[in-house]
Amino acid sequence: MNINDIKKTATDKMAKSVEALKTDLGKVRTGRAHAGIIDHIRVDYYGSEMPIKQVANVTLADARTISVQPFEKKMVQPIEKAIRDSDLGVNPAVSGDVIRIPMPALTEERRRELTKIVKHEGENAKVAIRNIRRDAITHLKDLLKESEVSEDQEKRAADEVQKLTDKSIADIDKLVAEKEKELMAV
Repeated sequence: MNINDIKKTATDKMAKSVEALKTDLGKVRTGRAHAGIIDHIRVDYYGSEMPIKQVANVTLADARTISVQPFEKKMVQPIEKAIRDSDLGVNPAVSGDVIRIPMPALTEERRRELTKIVKHEGENAKVAIRNIRRDAITHLKDLLKESEVSEDQEKRAADEVQKLTDKSIADIDKLVAEKEKELMAV
């Protein structure tokens, strides 16, 4: 492994960590409906667990209602049960072969709880970024010990890894701040 490989690996892993945080924050509901809220829900489909969007059409009926229309009529009950049992705290209503999920308005207390969850997710992402930095710097020091690179090259590469880390952490802070602002907006 050379310096470029180490930097490329660190860059890729940090980008994946930031993307994972974006995905996690997308699951935190803000009172407005969006189809991504129920993406993580899995439904029992003939004995195997499937993501909800593979067994139903998920659309927005209006600003506060998600509409789920199963591809097969007999999947209405399992999908409704999966949504009801999820951690979203919503109460789906079935009308014919369409499941409507009204998104209740958030209370001030619930908004504060969700803000804490968002901060926690952001902190976990920062820890992941710092672990990636630590691993990259360890690899660079190993190259230096094996005399494959000079001290100057190792120092320069470590500085570049630190800049990558700083940029990724700034991205995480920005995502968390945006989500908190979105949550606290009434």
